[in-house]
Amino acid sequence: MPESSQPTDNSQAAEKVRTFPQTPGVYLMKDTGGRVIYVGKAKNLRNRAGSYFLKAAADDPRTANLVREIRDIDCLEAETEIDALLIEARLIKDIQPKYNKDLRDGKSFPYLEITTREPFPRVAFTRQPRARGTKLYGPFTNPRALRGAIQVLQRIFKFRTCSLDIDEADPRWRWFRPCLLASIQQCTAPCNLRIPREEYRKDIRRLIRFLNGKGESVLKELRAAMVEAAKELRFEDAARLRDEIRMLETLDDRGELETHVQPEVFPVDPKRGLAGLQKVLHLPARPRIVEGVDIAHTGGTDTVAGIVQFLDGLPFKPGYRRLRIRGVTGPDDTASIREAVFRRFEHRDRENDPMPDILLIDGGRGQLHAALAALAALGTAPPMVISLAKREELVFRPDTDEPLQLSRHSYALRLLQYVRDEAHRFAQHYHHVLRRRSQLPGRKADRE
Repeated sequence: MPESSQPTDNSQAAEKVRTFPQTPGVYLMKDTGGRVIYVGKAKNLRNRAGSYFLKAAADDPRTANLVREIRDIDCLEAETEIDALLIEARLIKDIQPKYNKDLRDGKSFPYLEITTREPFPRVAFTRQPRARGTKLYGPFTNPRALRGAIQVLQRIFKFRTCSLDIDEADPRWRWFRPCLLASIQQCTAPCNLRIPREEYRKDIRRLIRFLNGKGESVLKELRAAMVEAAKELRFEDAARLRDEIRMLETLDDRGELETHVQPEVFPVDPKRGLAGLQKVLHLPARPRIVEGVDIAHTGGTDTVAGIVQFLDGLPFKPGYRRLRIRGVTGPDDTASIREAVFRRFEHRDRENDPMPDILLIDGGRGQLHAALAALAALGTAPPMVISLAKREELVFRPDTDEPLQLSRHSYALRLLQYVRDEAHRFAQHYHHVLRRRSQLPGRKADRE
């Protein structure tokens, strides 16, 4: 926006908020220079963000200074409130807005960790998971509720939470004195070899099934016990069971491990990541330039592509590009990828633009083939074109039918995820900007 047309108050932002969806998400408030000065989460974006433009917010000493500086506002939709909270925390850590006091420290959200490679796996609350040999759940947004839920789970599945390195082949463990948890029957005392290894691991498998969403039978038993206790006027027991049920239900209040990656917990090492990509993709030299492409739209409307560029494993913002997809009707990601890749490389030679060593497409085999078709039409291609599919995080390559599944701890996968997630964020942000612009009266979305 030209300097002469910059708004002198927050009225344009207030008008923009009226077009926000009534869904969970995150809103970003900006000052006259376009800098993000505050990030907030919302159960209902329109209502929550709109509350800042009421007289009460302008008069409240806690928000008055912020309200006076607001000149623009954007939002990012989220599937759930939990997703919104995790996105908010990530943005605050990355952007460090001046009016966000909380969540700016380095503290991460916790996980529930099961050490699956030990003879007698342990269960732990942790903010620093092990690099290997564990099954993780989280991140969880309520540390206190997670600790409480682990205590309830321990009473049901009787697993150990200690840090002992138990060796069942060493007979001296039979003389080890178990802790108090064994006495109150909250642990089967594998430290004293009171339970065979396979029996203990059966309990762990039952716990994993519960955490994977198959624990309704356990909750049903607890609810029946609570009703029975109330009928027998054992109100303290009924209240305890009620609280335990609530704590177990909070285990669903967690983010997806791969979606909400915390760099503080799973650091990306650019040098090792690039070396890992050279090895697993059989490249003749260590790659330097990696580009990522993602598509964003809502039901096929306002479809855009975000293209990000990483140099030596780190984001290179001057190499970022955003495109509004013009030749695709409806929600067709593969056709949109084809157009985005074609337009990205159409004038590369004329613009003296370096060819990336790796082009990463967000999606599966269909999206990869669409990108390859666009490059074939141009008669050019980067040395390596791959796609990364969400959920199972499979890497699809043009030279083989079998996808590559990297360890979730590998530096190569973490770097690919970093590129993919940055392309997703960049595309989503541009998409939401266009939606807001197209919904404002008398304004048209920019065309690029």
